[in-house]
Amino acid sequence: MNKQQLASKIWESANRMRSKIEANEYKDYILGFIFYKFLSETLVNRLYADDWTEEDLPSLIEEDTDTVQDVRGLCGYFIAYDNLFSTWIAKGADFQIADVRTALSAFERNINPAHKRVFAGIFDTLQTGLSKLGTDERSRSKAARDLIYLIKDIPMSNRQDYDTLGFIYEYLISNFASNAGKKAGEFYTPGEVSQLMSEIVAWHLRDRKEITIYDPTSGSGSLLIHIGQAVSRRNGNPNDIKYYAQELKENTYNLTRMNLVMRGILPDNIVARNGDTLKDDWPWFDTDENKDETYDPLFVDSVVSNPPYSQNWEPPEQGSDLRFEYGIAPKSKADYAFLLHDLYHLRDDGIMTIVLPHGVLFRGGEEGAIRRNLVEHHHIQAIIGLPANIFFGTGIPTIVMVLRKHRDDDHVLIVDASKHFIKDGKNNKLRACDIRRIVDAVTGTKDVDKFSRLVSIDEIRANDYNLNIPRYVDSSEPTENWDIYATMFGGVPVHEIETLQRFWDVFPSLKTQLFTMQNGHNARVIDGSVKDIIFNNVEVQRYLADYRQSFADYRKLLSTELVGECEHINADTKAEELADDLFRRLHNVPLVDAYAAYQVLDDSWKIISGDLEILQSEGVEAVRKVDANIVIKKKAGKDVEVQDGLKGHILPFDLVQNHLLSADLADIAAQEQRLGEIGQELTELLEGIGEDDKSSDAINEDGDAFVAAELKKAVKTIGKHAETDFDRTLVTANRLIDEEKKVKKTIKELRSSLEDKTAAVIESLSDDETSDLLAAKWIDPLQRKLEELPAAVLDELVAKVTALDEKYATTYADVCGQIKSAETELGAMLDQLVGDEFDMTGIAELKTLLGGE
Repeated sequence: MNKQQLASKIWESANRMRSKIEANEYKDYILGFIFYKFLSETLVNRLYADDWTEEDLPSLIEEDTDTVQDVRGLCGYFIAYDNLFSTWIAKGADFQIADVRTALSAFERNINPAHKRVFAGIFDTLQTGLSKLGTDERSRSKAARDLIYLIKDIPMSNRQDYDTLGFIYEYLISNFASNAGKKAGEFYTPGEVSQLMSEIVAWHLRDRKEITIYDPTSGSGSLLIHIGQAVSRRNGNPNDIKYYAQELKENTYNLTRMNLVMRGILPDNIVARNGDTLKDDWPWFDTDENKDETYDPLFVDSVVSNPPYSQNWEPPEQGSDLRFEYGIAPKSKADYAFLLHDLYHLRDDGIMTIVLPHGVLFRGGEEGAIRRNLVEHHHIQAIIGLPANIFFGTGIPTIVMVLRKHRDDDHVLIVDASKHFIKDGKNNKLRACDIRRIVDAVTGTKDVDKFSRLVSIDEIRANDYNLNIPRYVDSSEPTENWDIYATMFGGVPVHEIETLQRFWDVFPSLKTQLFTMQNGHNARVIDGSVKDIIFNNVEVQRYLADYRQSFADYRKLLSTELVGECEHINADTKAEELADDLFRRLHNVPLVDAYAAYQVLDDSWKIISGDLEILQSEGVEAVRKVDANIVIKKKAGKDVEVQDGLKGHILPFDLVQNHLLSADLADIAAQEQRLGEIGQELTELLEGIGEDDKSSDAINEDGDAFVAAELKKAVKTIGKHAETDFDRTLVTANRLIDEEKKVKKTIKELRSSLEDKTAAVIESLSDDETSDLLAAKWIDPLQRKLEELPAAVLDELVAKVTALDEKYATTYADVCGQIKSAETELGAMLDQLVGDEFDMTGIAELKTLLGGE
C-alpha cells in the first residue's frame, strides 16, 4: 500500500486502541514508539552497511565497550540486541512493558556525548507516560504490544522510506491535533499553512548553497521540516540545510527532535534547545561560568514561526535587550516580542515568515510604535490575511507576515486570502490552488483585483500605520442594487449588462445576440433559450475549440511522461513540471481561472503520486496484483477486520470492467433492468386491486406490497381455476415474485462471476493493457475535468444573464396590477358574505379601505 493508505490504516487502528486516553497524550506514546523503531532499524541498517550480518546482531551487548563505542560513533547512540524493536516483536506474547522501561533507560546512558543535544532525554515523555497505558502491568504490556505490532510495518530504511515515515508521522500528528482541541496549537501548524510559508521562503533562498533555518517556537517541528523540504527541492542537497529549533514545553521539544531525526536529517545538522525563547533568547552558553567567552549569536537565512497568540510575558527594561530595539511589546501581548526576536536573528539577506493574530495590524500603544518602526525601516515585505478558523483550537483571524532585514522597496504587499479556502469538517482549509495563488502574488509582487495590492509607505503613513487589510484591499462582493427605472418599466439596465464586460471582451457579438436595446438605459433579453444562444454563438464555439486544441496533445504527453516512465520519475519534480506546463497552456486563455485548473491537476496528482509510490517500491507487476478487500465490522461488540470481496492493488475493478469486460456489465445491466420492470409491474397490479380485495392476507396492511408466503398459499388454493380478476392478479403477482427471486439470484451469480473474472483479467494483463488502464485511471479523468472548465465559465454566464432577466421580469406596473386584481377578487368575495349589522358594518369599512364603495 502507499503511504497515504498505510497512514490511514495506522491512524484508524490507533484511534480504536486509544480508549479513554486523551489524544494529546496518546500521541506521545505512539509517536515515541515509532521513533524508537526508527532508531533501532537505522542502527541495524548501518551495521549491515558496515559488513555486519543478521547472525552478528546478538553480539550487540552493552558489556562489549568497544562495540558500544563503535556503534555510538556510527549512529550517535547504542541499542543492545535485547532492546531492539525487532527483538520486541520476536518476543510475541512474552513482550512486557518492563522491556520498554529497560530499553529506554539503556538508550539514555548510551548516547554519544557529541549528540547529547539531539538525543538526551528524548524519550522522557514516553517513559513517564507508560503508566497511563493501563491499570496494571498486564494491561500496560498488552497496550504496548498492540502499539508495536501496529507500527511494525512502517518502512524506514532508505530515503524513500524516510518520506513514507515522515508522511505517516505528520499524518498522525495532524489527526491527533484535530482531536486535541485547544491543546493542538501547542504542537502543530496545519500543513497547508506550513507549505504556504515554505514556498515563499524557498523562493527567496533559491540558488543558495548552505542554508540555515530557525524556528523559535518549533512545536512538532513540522514547520521547519516543510521549509527544509521546499528549499531542498529547489537547491538539491537536503544535507546542506542546518536546522535550529527552540521549544518551551519539554514533551513538545522531544517531538521536535524526533520529527527532525526521522526525516533523515543528519544529527550534526540539528541544533535543538528546550527553553523560553523570549526569556533566554537563542545563544548557547556552554558553561554558566564563562558566558561571555562562549556566547555565540545566531543569525540565519530564514526564521519561521507560529508563536502562541497574545501570550503574557515579562518584558525586559527598554534598551537592555538588542532584540527589542524597535520597542517593547505589551506585557499582555507578546506577539511583537516574538516577531522582533525573529527579525533580530535574520541575516541581512534573510527572510522570515510568522503567523500572528490579526490584531497586530491595528492595535495601538506600544504595538503601534513597533509597527511604525517596522514600516519606516522597510522590514515588512507582505501581509497575508488568512481565512478564519484555519488553525486547530482557535477560530480567530490570523495573518502571515513576511519580513526582511534589508529592503530597498518602499511598498508593502497586502494580500486578502480570507475568502479562499474549502470547508473541512470543523475547520477551514487552504487548497493547493489557494496556496499557489498567494505564493504567486507574493513572489511576483502582483496587484490582483480584490486579492492583493502593492501599497506605498506614504499611504500607510496617511493611515497612521494602521495595516488593517480592508483599508487597502476590498475583497467584498458588490451589494445588489436595484435600478428604479427598470423596476418601474422592465428590461435590464445597460450598466448591469456592462458588469459582464469580461465576457463581451472575449465574445464581442454575443451581447447583441442576447439583448435588444430599448433605449439608452435599458435592454431586453431576446426570447429563446439563453443557454442555446450562448453555446451556439460562433465566437463561443471557436473559443471552446481553441481551448480543446490547447490540450490536444495532453493525453499523449502525460502517457509518455507518466505511464511510460512510472518506475523512474521523481514525483515531486514531475508535479512541478506539470504545473508549470499547465500554467503555460492557460497563459493566454481568457475567462478560465488557471488556479482552478491547477486544483484539478493537484486533486488528480494525489491519486497518481500514490500509485507511483507503489509502482516504484513494488515494481510494475503491482498493477497486476489483486488484494482482499478488508472492511471493519462489528463482532461481539468489537471492531474487527473481515474480508468483503476483492479489489485491485492499483486498478479499480470498475475501471477494468468498463474497459475490458463491458459485455459482462451489459448482462448485469439487462438483469437489473428486468428487476426494475418487475417492481413496476407489481406496483401496477397493486394499484389495480379494489379496496375490498386489499384485505386479503396476500397483501400487507398498508396495501402497498404482496406478502410472498401468503400469496403462494392463495395461489395454491386457486389452482388452475382463476375465476375472478383478483384471482388472476394474485397468480400474475406470484409468477412475478418467483421471477424476481430468480433474477436477483442471477444478478448475484453474475456479479460474483464478474468479480472472479475481473481478478483473473487483472492478473493476466498484457503490457499494453496495463499502460492503457493506467492512462485511463490517471489521465482521462484529469483531461476531462480540465476540458470541462470553459463550459463551467459559460454556464456561469448563462446563470448571470438569466438572473438579470428574472430580476426585472416583474415591473412595478405588474405588481400594481396584481394588487388591484387581488383587491377586486377579495371585494367580490366580501359581497357574498352575510352577518348581523355589526359584521356588515365591518365588511363595509374593509371594502372602503380596498377602494370599493
